[in-house]
Amino acid sequence: MYYFIINPNSRSGAGKKIWTDLRQILQTKNVSYEEHFTEYAGHAIELSRRISSSAQEQHPVTIIAVGGDGTIQEVLTGLKNPAFIRFGYIPTGSGNDFCRSTGLSHDPKEALMTVLNSDQTLSLNIAELTCQNSTSRFAVSCGIGFDAAVCHEIGISPVKSFMNRFGLGKLAYLLIGVRQLFALPPVSLSVETDAGDRLTFKQVFLTAIMNMKYEGGGFQFCPFADPSDHLLDVIVIEGMRRPKLTLCLFLSLFGKHTRFKGVHLLHCTKISVHTPKPLAVHKDGEYAGFQTDFSVSLAKENLQLIIPR
Repeated sequence: MYYFIINPNSRSGAGKKIWTDLRQILQTKNVSYEEHFTEYAGHAIELSRRISSSAQEQHPVTIIAVGGDGTIQEVLTGLKNPAFIRFGYIPTGSGNDFCRSTGLSHDPKEALMTVLNSDQTLSLNIAELTCQNSTSRFAVSCGIGFDAAVCHEIGISPVKSFMNRFGLGKLAYLLIGVRQLFALPPVSLSVETDAGDRLTFKQVFLTAIMNMKYEGGGFQFCPFADPSDHLLDVIVIEGMRRPKLTLCLFLSLFGKHTRFKGVHLLHCTKISVHTPKPLAVHKDGEYAGFQTDFSVSLAKENLQLIIPR
């Protein structure tokens, strides 16, 4: 039995049409499945929790998220018994950093074929974000600063929905990203890791905590991040003037920015972040509120992700 958790509103409603096509394939192949549609923010958490609660070593459960990176993080947050879950992903969103980092197909039909036909899995780290005594999970990245400010503005601006109607969702991120690049003031920030780091940075532009190498639609902020190594990769960018910062961001698309003065890379399994004033935080591109303190750690158990043979 395959359990599909579908966000029909991903990519401004395109997710519903994509699922209609995928459903026809499942029916043609006489696949035994259940479909569960999300109806509001956080619904995928509830669906995932209910479906996964019966998973056992002798009776593993296969759950497939159909949506964008934000759908994945909700499904992960709700998962119970992750060691006994086979997890699949079919992308219908606009970012798809999860696919870039794990080698999954960006094509929904090809991704479905992987779920149905592959017996190959990747042992996937599950990252956990704790803010104000509330813990949720994410797959790709969490951040504060530039990337989070872009995610926050995207969430409250009508620009993305408008652009998605014409298949130009990435352009919305570009426009808002350029605005934030020149408008966002740098901040001071301190971090503490379980690897023994206790560091304070000034004039920070971006801090990203990465489980995977890509975020933000293709930026390789931590180009050596491995989603199965049980480590978090952290980048802090500080003390750069705008022209140098612009070049640094451009080169990060190719993972060629790491030798810039002002780029700091850390590795850990747990990190705590503090800022003097509340700043926007994101997880997998979804706004996670304004915070002064938060921590990120790795769950004890990895998740088995279905990948191509």
